[in-house]
Amino acid sequence: MLRIALVGTENSHAREIIQHLNTHPISDAARIVALVGTDDEHNQTLMTNGGITQLVPTSTELIGSVDALIVTNRDGALHREHAKPFLDAGIPVWVDKPLAASTADARAILEAAERTSTLVTSYSAVRWVADADTLAQSIESVGELQAVTVTGPADPDSEYSGIFFYGIHAADLAQRLAPGDPQNIQVEQTKATVIARYRSNDVLVTLQLVTPTDTGSVPFHAEIVGREGVVSQDIQLDADYVVPGLKVFLELLATGNAPLDAATMLAPITVLEQLR
Repeated sequence: MLRIALVGTENSHAREIIQHLNTHPISDAARIVALVGTDDEHNQTLMTNGGITQLVPTSTELIGSVDALIVTNRDGALHREHAKPFLDAGIPVWVDKPLAASTADARAILEAAERTSTLVTSYSAVRWVADADTLAQSIESVGELQAVTVTGPADPDSEYSGIFFYGIHAADLAQRLAPGDPQNIQVEQTKATVIARYRSNDVLVTLQLVTPTDTGSVPFHAEIVGREGVVSQDIQLDADYVVPGLKVFLELLATGNAPLDAATMLAPITVLEQLR
């Protein structure tokens, strides 16, 4: 069984990952054996529920004693400092959205992985949910793809590096539907929405990131337009929406095959940096 450490316990994804690897495991191939954080009630609860016995204040203390690292801090600005030392040491890392909160940090993470030939991956959980699969499969039915629009909630003033914290969901889904290097990024803003338009392999991509209110937020929604048809639908997130992405990481560890290349992981960070 692979021993995995987790840093970023303040994120709700941490609780869900521990649940699906330790409490009610979806696989017997890996387990969370150590957490990184302060010795507080929240982390003690996570440890008790997950049967975890090790809690350390800094992630680097675990280098040499674990087989992989999951980085899931809410603030992407912290991801480089946790991921890079493990990659430098040849230990695989999953950075759970966003890869980073700047292209400079993202490139540093990806370059460390390339330099040491170590596996690294990063993506939004929304990329892998069932409705995203359905949309991706629908592309063939609409003819030559012309445009993709993805709408979702995001707060430019979030304490977790602003637009990066939640904007990565829409940006990464757009990258799945219209892969490529974002070109000619243009940004507009209304009272409560940041809008980005760019071209990806000559497909016009529009992101509409709407600031939530105190009472609710817009659903994730995507529309694909081809020369022969249109598909439009909400992207539903159920209670287990983290599981498909977790399975992707477990597959990476089992096979040694990364699901996304460096350019694909960098692309949404490039877009979000322009929005900030």
